Amino acid sequence: MNKIKKGDSVVILSGKDKGRTGTVLEMITKTDRVLVQGVNMVKVHTKQSQTSEGGIIAREASVHISNVAIADPKDGKPSRVGIKTNDDGKKVRFAKRSGDLIDG
Repeated sequence: MNKIKKGDSVVILSGKDKGRTGTVLEMITKTDRVLVQGVNMVKVHTKQSQTSEGGIIAREASVHISNVAIADPKDGKPSRVGIKTNDDGKKVRFAKRSGDLIDG
């Protein structure tokens, strides 16, 4: 079971965007990287095509998974993730900081 998934709220731990929060847009498991909404913005020069206008576009670049942590559901601070089984026998993720369930 992955500790961070698409749609999770995460906090950036290091780099130019340290302390900022965002939602995971995409997981790139092959290179252990994540795309976080509104974080690590870069300018990309695109060529004009029939469907799109060319120009300079700002978009998110990937961040290594070691530089992000799940935001605790209680206070939004970074937390480590633990995995345990619930009453139904299913694996669920929980925030080690507060003990709250992340999966619900």
